[in-house]
Amino acid sequence: QVQLVESGGGLVQPGGSLRLSCAASGSIGSFSVMGWSRQAPGKQRNWVAIITSSGMTTYTDSVKGRFTISRDNVKNTVYLQMNTLKPEDTAVYYCYAIKGGTNWGQGTQVTVSS
Repeated sequence: QVQLVESGGGLVQPGGSLRLSCAASGSIGSFSVMGWSRQAPGKQRNWVAIITSSGMTTYTDSVKGRFTISRDNVKNTVYLQMNTLKPEDTAVYYCYAIKGGTNWGQGTQVTVSS
């Protein structure tokens, strides 16, 4: 079973930045896809960004140009750099990894508010 641990969430003002980290218990090179999803209060969980084992990235429209997903195969960690944050980015952010099935982290809270 893969263990994924997110960190880096917190409270930030609109326009600010945060970097989320997702540390995996094993080699992330074996995962075909890793990504981030988020779930706002009272809403369904939606995907935000994905990165493949070859490094290709895809973003949902609402974060294009503001968020960047990256991976460090030596540290077995995936990152989500979030810039120009907006109140509507407030959510619990979950890291996931696909290898056969989908493995999820426990989530980290991001709150964008003045």
